[in-house]
Amino acid sequence: MTIEAPETEEVETTRIACDGGEGALGHPRVWLSIGTDGFVECPYCDKKFVLKEGAGHH
Repeated sequence: MTIEAPETEEVETTRIACDGGEGALGHPRVWLSIGTDGFVECPYCDKKFVLKEGAGHH
């Protein structure tokens, strides 16, 4: 059995919100901050948010 890889999304700001994207089947909205690593992972759904190259810190 193969486990599907978590989704990855490129973003342009260092502060983003994740709610699982599934409406009622998602998870509580959480606000995440991208640090010096250039990415952050949601603690609920493991979605990875990657800061686009050249994007500013907002």
